[in-house]
Amino acid sequence: MTGTPSSSRTGPILPSQVSPPDVALTGQPLHALTGVDVVALPVLPGDPDGAPLLGPGAAEMADDLGLDLVAIAEAARCTGAVGEVASVPVPLGGPDNADLRIVLLVGVGQARPQDLRRAGAVVARATLDRTAVATTIASLDGEHGIEAFVVGVMLGSFGFSWRSAGPEHLPVGRVVLAGLPPSAEAVDRAALDRAVALGGAGWRARTLATVPSNLKNPAWLAEQAQDLASEAGLTCRVWDDAQLRAEGFGGIVGVGQGSATPPRLIRLDYTPSRSARSGRRAPPVVLVGKGITFDTGGISIKPAQGMASMKRDMTGGAVVLATMAALAAVDCPVNVVGLVPAAENAVSGSATRPGDVLRHYGGRTSEVTNTDAEGRLVLADALAYAVAELDPAAIVDVATLTGGVKVALGQQVGGLFANDDALADALLGSGETAGEPLWRFPLFEGYEDKLASKVADADNGPKGPAAIMAALFLQHFVGDVPWAHLDIASVGDAPADSYEWSEGPTGFGARALLTWLGSPDPLAGVGASA
Repeated sequence: MTGTPSSSRTGPILPSQVSPPDVALTGQPLHALTGVDVVALPVLPGDPDGAPLLGPGAAEMADDLGLDLVAIAEAARCTGAVGEVASVPVPLGGPDNADLRIVLLVGVGQARPQDLRRAGAVVARATLDRTAVATTIASLDGEHGIEAFVVGVMLGSFGFSWRSAGPEHLPVGRVVLAGLPPSAEAVDRAALDRAVALGGAGWRARTLATVPSNLKNPAWLAEQAQDLASEAGLTCRVWDDAQLRAEGFGGIVGVGQGSATPPRLIRLDYTPSRSARSGRRAPPVVLVGKGITFDTGGISIKPAQGMASMKRDMTGGAVVLATMAALAAVDCPVNVVGLVPAAENAVSGSATRPGDVLRHYGGRTSEVTNTDAEGRLVLADALAYAVAELDPAAIVDVATLTGGVKVALGQQVGGLFANDDALADALLGSGETAGEPLWRFPLFEGYEDKLASKVADADNGPKGPAAIMAALFLQHFVGDVPWAHLDIASVGDAPADSYEWSEGPTGFGARALLTWLGSPDPLAGVGASA
């Protein structure tokens, strides 16, 4: 690393007045940096009866400032616990760096990846509207520190604003990572690029889900996908309403036919640069994301309170789009196809009615007994298309699908169903690593009879455990292809700011999928039990 910071930036993402901070590496010592107005120093727990321990760079910074930072930390009752932050104003006249205004003492706990991710989010919220913050926190873990801290600081910075007077607050403009060994410059740079890709994917998914539905409709979402494809070097195909009808996508058409804005099906294709290793003709992993750009519930209309957050019912689709955009940045070694069935579930004279029967891609039929169980209807078409046309090695769908999973898990864990143990294990591990935890549910065959319909192959709104019934409904469209279903209705919205989670749409799933697909062999063992 040189004395001049090298930076990595996501660039502007979609129509918002707020963008992620720039993130940079530097080989300069923390106390010698110029152009920063905040320094964040890590605080670790000391002995039970001793003073807290200040991390790398603290001693030099204390000498430079002429401050006893250990005594200040003790006076502020810092314990080093994750989430603690104490603000130390810099006295007038010092140091030589005239830009420096505040030193933050930030608790990092045991400096595990989760701790550093959370510390990054704490730093982000403590530095709103600042020019630049420099820190050594990422250096506490040579293997995982950059990724964990940068993801935390990026997502803790998240904001969205269309206010006429501009945002109430802006993220810190620049984050400088110091204290990293100069000998590891290339490794650190690669880790930073990966971290920015992961954080940027979460940011992009949140932004897409936050855009109001008077702008965000299926056609707009397709335009975003086309722009994303140009940006990320992907190929893109979009089916319009006429093409969907002609090719038999009856689930997508049926859900979207009540809206003034017709449905779309979006397809993105990624081919890895390491084609010799992965094989350009190798069967792809297929990602399918629910893209309901607004959900009234249709004729089975939701109560007013239940509609307030339905602009984010396309979070699964946003996660797939954001994941596809970042695959090259995490060096994904396998072919990937992303499918987003996009529709607006509206109420009108042309809307699908309870009792109607829809014919999905490939011919399977569904009796619609609940028009508010629309997500599985559009996903079914995309799953059937993937199996029939793409010869997938594995399929993973992502959807804010059922309130039942929220009842079961609360709002911090996503639901996972899978017909393949190796795929399930890979996603569970990746979710844990990425800070997006998942819990596996059973595809219990004893409930299959509840799907029965007297007039169609299945009932879309059967009685029974809601999340399991939805997964069983979808399972019929994947055949024997290794498949996982992520029901993220439990975590699609965060009720309040909490570390890297910002109140509102979360983008949950993008980091877990990228961690999985960016591993050396994402498909290891997948399908072996078939």
